[in-house]
Amino acid sequence: MMAAARKSTNWFALGVTAAAVVIVLIVGGVVWFANSQAAGPGTLPETSAVNTETGAIAVGTGEKTVDTYVDFMCPVCNSFEQAYGPTLQQLVDDGTITLNIHPISILDRASQGTQYSTRSANAAYCVAVDDAANIPGFVKAMYAQQPKENTSGLDDATLTSIATTAGASDAVSSCISDGTYSKFVTAMTQKTPVQPGGQGIATPTIAVNGTVLANQTDLTGDPQKDIVARLAG
Repeated sequence: MMAAARKSTNWFALGVTAAAVVIVLIVGGVVWFANSQAAGPGTLPETSAVNTETGAIAVGTGEKTVDTYVDFMCPVCNSFEQAYGPTLQQLVDDGTITLNIHPISILDRASQGTQYSTRSANAAYCVAVDDAANIPGFVKAMYAQQPKENTSGLDDATLTSIATTAGASDAVSSCISDGTYSKFVTAMTQKTPVQPGGQGIATPTIAVNGTVLANQTDLTGDPQKDIVARLAG
């Protein structure tokens, strides 16, 4: 009586298949990691003054909040600083608010390819990490020397000079020239709230206690009406 043929397992074929699966998984993992790094926020500005989820640089410790999303190339941001800055600083000084400054970059296209908006926002984070107490002075100085749109903007050496004059240490020099937080700036810019009414992203964008104000109707140039009254209400 003929015995039934015994099926043998092709361990070699299984081994090759398993190895192929492992290689695919490894390659897939590498591709995923590379893509996540490219799309991610890059180096984070690790300091208690910076919220790495929102990009806010906190000035003051008040319970109420005012958030400002600004591009240092934006002339309207400069106008906002001149009209509202003293009042905001007073509210910080008397303990009423925490002023959350969000340096963003929506005007890189207006700096002849030098990406001034990103570079200047990066410089703000460099100053914040070095010592956030110097941020108010840095912001004021940046607006005092604001370049016009469609120029190349300030170079890195000038940004470093502004930072150190505001009180930052010499350590900010390499942070500014290396663009240490450039990817972080790009990632945080994408989190800028849209203007009420679906008008898209604009600078400045202002939020009082989390409520975004409409530039066209809620910013009248009167800080008492636009900011202080809303904080009280």
